[in-house]
Amino acid sequence: MDSNNWIKQLLMVGVGTTSLVAEKLREVSEQWVKEGKINPEQAREFVDDLMQQIQAEQGNFEEQMERQMRNALQDLGVPRQNELDELRGRIDRIERQIRELENRSWR
Repeated sequence: MDSNNWIKQLLMVGVGTTSLVAEKLREVSEQWVKEGKINPEQAREFVDDLMQQIQAEQGNFEEQMERQMRNALQDLGVPRQNELDELRGRIDRIERQIRELENRSWR
């Protein structure tokens, strides 16, 4: 399972949902302006305030999802990228040492 792809898809759903909410908020605020319930400045502030709150919550959600995904992958024994990089480096050093030993034995 490509966890990065899954996370990106989940975040894209969140972005799409946020865009839909923003559009609906604007529609509602425009309707309230037409009905005279609020003035255009109040409508703009209303939408801006709610969008800031939604974006802050979305950021918290993204952080929580990433943390939970890292924990799940760790529980499953999936190594982190830095661990894989370290192992690749160790393998490279061992292969180099083997080549050096082989070259010495041919001399």
